[in-house]
Amino acid sequence: MPFDVLLVDDHKIMRDGIKAILNRSSEFRVVGEAENGTDAVQFVRKCHPQLVLMDIGLPGLNGVETTAEILRHQPDCKVVILSMYDDEHSVVSAVRSGARAFVLKRASDNDLLEALRMVAAGGMYLSPQVSDRLLTRIQKGDLEARQTPQVLEALSPREVQVLRLVADGKTSKEIAVLLDLREQTVRSYRKTMMKKLGVNNVAGLTQLALSTGLTQAAHGSPR
Repeated sequence: MPFDVLLVDDHKIMRDGIKAILNRSSEFRVVGEAENGTDAVQFVRKCHPQLVLMDIGLPGLNGVETTAEILRHQPDCKVVILSMYDDEHSVVSAVRSGARAFVLKRASDNDLLEALRMVAAGGMYLSPQVSDRLLTRIQKGDLEARQTPQVLEALSPREVQVLRLVADGKTSKEIAVLLDLREQTVRSYRKTMMKKLGVNNVAGLTQLALSTGLTQAAHGSPR
């Protein structure tokens, strides 16, 4: 029996290319597609695919946040992250969110299939370029994967998600839709965050998020 796979990428041409690769293999079957994190979470909750192949740079909820949400609802699901870039912050963030593999978009067809095979079998996978770079930096003693800034340590993971979306200019209603929450719950999160962080308004939250590099506006959305 082939493994059921959900493809998550906001570019249809990318989804079509990956689907063509998987269709040439009898080991995997594409059972759904999503172009954003919210749709991906809803699909997983409804259809329970075994594997999710996900772009890290999704609009709204990014791939790391979507992975955490998926595994919160469906902990036995296995997520493979796709990225254009191999910086250690992206890799470490993906693994910490629960992803089982980090694959570069420039990887060969065979490398992508090998990653899916390893993850389906219960293992983990890093693209060779990624693992070589991380090992080299560890050997040199200069691996500096960024941690959550100290000022944000008082916040829960969910509050960090809400803060990033607030700073990206999302309204409470938009955040509620993205995170599958009630609008009143989002407002409550905002009030709690202001109290914890010692700011008085949304502008203060946005400035703090920018200063810590939390938002896409500060460092760009990884692809």
